[in-house]
Amino acid sequence: MSIINYASREIQFKIVYYGPALCGKTTNLSYIHQRINPQNRGDLVSLATAADRTLFFDFLPLNAVVIKGFVTKFQLYTVPGQVIYNATRQLVLRSVDGVVFVADSQWEKMEENVESFKNLEENLAKQNISIDEIPLVLQYNKRDLTNIAPINYMEYVLNNRKKRFQSFEVISSTGQNVFAALNAVSQILLHKFSKQSDVPSTVAPPVAIPVEPPPQKQASA
Repeated sequence: MSIINYASREIQFKIVYYGPALCGKTTNLSYIHQRINPQNRGDLVSLATAADRTLFFDFLPLNAVVIKGFVTKFQLYTVPGQVIYNATRQLVLRSVDGVVFVADSQWEKMEENVESFKNLEENLAKQNISIDEIPLVLQYNKRDLTNIAPINYMEYVLNNRKKRFQSFEVISSTGQNVFAALNAVSQILLHKFSKQSDVPSTVAPPVAIPVEPPPQKQASA
């Protein structure tokens, strides 16, 4: 649930990157953090345990004036992918405004993708949130690998609900469509917020603009 501070004219939104272990959630946030102008971002904070070095969530506020008269702050979090840390997933999901579900495109990861998506739906339900109502987009990550499932199959197993989610083919290691997915979920939640509140709505620009384009490969002479 977004937090509105009328005194400071500030709105704070929380976006959670959800998905199975090693699907690329951390890579997403690392890329976003690297590409944002340092003046518009906070520190990237990592939390880990001795038992699992991949157990952490990242905190990243992105500042942009996207609603007339109000400064919006976006906080980005990841959840641990390991099943045994479901309590931590539930904690991170508290007061969530939008979700980016990161699926691993490799064939052998399909079962984990489906289980993680079901787990997301269950954990949202515990907060009385329907997965069909929360702003959510799908990332089909690691599209640069060779042993990947075709997009139509991934749509069949993950995006087969009556309400279809917007989806993106992503290579988080290079940044391909990372910002596209973030901007899409941000636009959805801002539109939902403006409809449910008395804050004047306006068309929101992309919430995260890279400092410079990714380096291009030089053509051979």
